[in-house]
Amino acid sequence: MEYSKEFKAAVSAFSPKEKDKLIFRLLKKDRILSHRLYFELIDPETVDEKREQMQELVRTEVSAAAARYGRTKYFLPAIRRVSAKVTEHVKITTDKFGEVSLNLLLVAETLQHLRRHADHHKLYLYLLNKIFRTLVLTQKLDTDYYLELKEPYSMLNQLIIKDSDFAALAAHHQLNLDWFDPYNIPEHMDLVLREIKASGLLR
Repeated sequence: MEYSKEFKAAVSAFSPKEKDKLIFRLLKKDRILSHRLYFELIDPETVDEKREQMQELVRTEVSAAAARYGRTKYFLPAIRRVSAKVTEHVKITTDKFGEVSLNLLLVAETLQHLRRHADHHKLYLYLLNKIFRTLVLTQKLDTDYYLELKEPYSMLNQLIIKDSDFAALAAHHQLNLDWFDPYNIPEHMDLVLREIKASGLLR
């Protein structure tokens, strides 16, 4: 929604008391905005500390989900719930590096704890889409971050190679494992992904 000059002027004319009342009313309806303001204004923890907490959460919750749902259809929804927590972390902290590193960790932990001899096709497609999206996000980061991401990408590469079913599906959907080095990601990875989806893949 775009706000007209008249609307902005009318809001600006509110008294401080009216503005405070309006702000707190809006914050009650937007939990993410409330947490983000708290983080930006008074939270003593840094983005790095928040990211470290999320790393532990991802490891713990993926492991627990695998133990409980590893061979069932409920494993994917459990992984989606962990992913939603990562997304919330990013919205609250605007942690662009964490958006990449935490999603790489999520995919790697999922593959590491995956129970074999089960139908994981939908889960595999979900992970492939997340990998492609993470490649796009990586390419948009400042290259200063690439060195830190080389090891997570390399680890994920090895996990994919070890899982022959996932590796075959990844190849079918045109995932190039050479891209698992941040310096090798195509310059316009977003366009590459768009073309792959336009061909009917990743569905």
